[in-house]
This record gives sequence, structure tokens and C-alpha cells, in this order.
Amino acid sequence: MRRFQPTIEGTWNGRLAIGSQSLQLLFHFKRTPEGQWTGALDSPDQGAFGIAFSKVVLEGRSLSVRVDSIAGEFVGTLSEDGKQIVGEWRQGGNRFPLSLTVGEPPKPRRPQEPQPPFPYRTEEVRVMNRTARIELAGTLTLPEGKPPFPAVVFFTGSGAQNRDQEIFGHKPFLVLADHLTRNGFATLRMDDRGVGGSQGDPRTATTLDFVTDLLSGVNFLRNRREIDRRQIGVLGHSEGALVATLAAARAPREVAFAVLMAPPGVPGEQILYRQAELIARKSGVSDALIESNRQLQKRVFEILKSEKDNAKAKQAVVEELLKTLGGATPTDNQRATLESQAESYTLPWFRAFLQLDPVPHLRRVRCPVLVLIGSLDLQVDPDQNLPVIEKALGGNKRATIRRLDGLNHLFQKARTGLITEYAQIEETINPTALNLITDWLKEVAGSKQGA
Repeated sequence: MRRFQPTIEGTWNGRLAIGSQSLQLLFHFKRTPEGQWTGALDSPDQGAFGIAFSKVVLEGRSLSVRVDSIAGEFVGTLSEDGKQIVGEWRQGGNRFPLSLTVGEPPKPRRPQEPQPPFPYRTEEVRVMNRTARIELAGTLTLPEGKPPFPAVVFFTGSGAQNRDQEIFGHKPFLVLADHLTRNGFATLRMDDRGVGGSQGDPRTATTLDFVTDLLSGVNFLRNRREIDRRQIGVLGHSEGALVATLAAARAPREVAFAVLMAPPGVPGEQILYRQAELIARKSGVSDALIESNRQLQKRVFEILKSEKDNAKAKQAVVEELLKTLGGATPTDNQRATLESQAESYTLPWFRAFLQLDPVPHLRRVRCPVLVLIGSLDLQVDPDQNLPVIEKALGGNKRATIRRLDGLNHLFQKARTGLITEYAQIEETINPTALNLITDWLKEVAGSKQGA
């Protein structure tokens, strides 16, 4: 009789329970021509993908997987039918039960995601940014009815994202564009630099450069006969809201109104301190560890502000990050991870974001502006940012500022506000936020159409 040869080839999925949190994990295994096992780990709820395995050992039905870059390890036993691996995840001196099932997990439900056919026209467009000498790819939606239409140009938050602002399995800008177009507004959403069909390198650009991308979208619409050039506004989320703020301040004749979703009101350094603290505290991290992390952040940020030479700054940051290992000699994978992290800190975008103060720009915004932040936003804290924004917009009589109870950074109805909830929540944008934006736009931009 032929001896059974167990295999783990392919994708396995499971949920890891850590306190009140539950994380979806995906293990991808493949075998090299030499017979060695390799692969990578995904944690979609944390927005982490392709975390390389350091070592995979399968002996009989016993499996061990090391992931040195995050100091983690999975140890389990393959079931006799080869469809399940029962074991535990070990990390930071803790052990958590974890069972894996062969195959991809069920696709999450996204009931708000619009499906064709749509009761409006869509057009693939190319937007020229003459300042940066690049083209951006986008989607223009045009409502039913008689033109010209008021229009909204979208801009995404931090990180390279596509025109739908696709994140954690959600497509917020697709949902928002669909909702607004059904209510009589044209919309333009664009892929970020270097994403999808757009040109450019996001690694060499800063928030100030992104303002030229957004204003290029505005100018593109000003030359479309279907658009009311007197009623073109901007809408941004998170860092995109900061971009929209700068655009409205810089081009008051072109930008007729602005919708700022979760906008920063303080410099990036203060945002990042508070963000790290709130997420850690809500996750049950001790006060001592929270303070230790803040001191690490402070040392890293001081390096970036004082050392302009990237190579020297990167080396100094790596040395600070190595201290977190407690004197242990880093593995090759750990050192590579820390060096990659340090390099990301020295990018032009991060350096500029740390010190960019929104207040002077908010004071210059004279068009109608709608500011929204969820009460459970842990990334842009309403308590930290709303008072500053309200004061800065104090001279603008057409400013509306709303704190939305129970909504997180993505404007979903949430329980904790933690990032790990984003993918688990079926809702993409809460109807309260959708309707508030639509009603406000109808009031300031004059659309009389309805869904």
C-alpha cells in the first residue's frame, strides 16, 4: 500500500481571538522544486499582506511555521483528512488557540457596493497634471437629467489607493460616488499616483504635491460642457481631507465647496502620537508599554526633524528600532523589516506630513465647508482635532462641523473603532453620513434631483 503523504499546498484560513478582537489570518503555502515548504501570511483585518514565512517544517502531520519579521510562530497538527490544522499562535510570550481550514475564507458581504446597470453614465477619463507632468486615470459619473451638473472631485487618504479608495475589502468612494450621482451630482474619482492607470511615483511626492493632483481634477471638469463650472467642489477623506483643505485655500475661485471627512486639524506628529495611544489603549495595551512606544516615536521623529541626510537618518532610526528587540541579535528578516520601516520614515511624504500644520490653510478657506468626524475615530481623534478645526474655521460663516456618534474612521457604525473591525463590518459608509453629505451638497450646490 502506498504511504499517505500529507500536504499543506495552497491557502488556509482561520480566525485568531485576542481578547475582545478577532483577526482573520490567511496562510499561503507552496513547495519549492527542491521539496522545501515556503509561503506567506496575510492579516486582512490589519491591512497586512505577504508577510514572508521564515521557516516551515512539516513532519508527518506536525506543522511549525516561523515568521521572524513579526516574532510569531504557528504550531499545529494536520487532521487525518487533510482539511484542518489545529494548533496555536505564539507571539510576544503569549499563546492563542488557532485552527486553520483549507481554502479561501467566504467573501465578506458588502451590501452597499453598487452593481450595474447604473441609472447614470460612467466614463473612463485621463486627467493631465501639467505641474507634475503626469496623467491620472479616473472615472467620471454623470447623472440623468439636463446638464450642466454640480460636481465633486474625490481624493483618498494616506497610502497609495485606487479611485474607489479600496481598503479592507470596502470601496467607500465607489459607494459615495454612486449615492451622489443618483442624487444629481457628477463625480470624479482618480487613482492615486502610481496606482492603477495613473502615472507618477508616490514615494517622491508629498501632501503638497497631491494638491496639484486634486486641482487638476477640478480644472479637468471646468472644461467639460456637462459640468457647471461654478459649482465644482472637492471631497477628501483623512489625509485626502487635508489635501482638499489646501486645495480650497489655494484656489478659491475654482473650488466652490469642500467636504472634509475625518480631516486632521493638528500637525501629523501630533496625529500619530494620539493615534498610536488610542489604538493601543483600546486594544488593552498597558500604560507602561504605551508610554514606551511614545518615547520611541518621539526619538524617531526628532531624528527625522534634525537629520536631513536620508542615509544618516535611516541608520539612526534603525538603531532606535533595534533597541525594541531588547538586546537580542536580529534575524536577517527582522533587520530587513526594520530597515524597510526606517526607509519609509525618511520618504519625502512622511517628513512633510510630520510638520504640516492644517490651521493656516483652514483659516484661508472661504467657501462652504462640511467637516465630519466619527466619535469612534481612533486615527483622527475628534477630541484632539475638532476644537482646533472649529476655531480655525471660526471666520467662515458657511462652515458646518459635525461629530457623528458611533462612527469610526471609515464612517461605519462600529463597536470599538479599532482598525481590526473595518473588514468585519458589512457596512461601508453609514447612511447617516451619506445622507448628511448629500443634503448639505444639495443646499450649497443647488442640485434639485433626488434618488
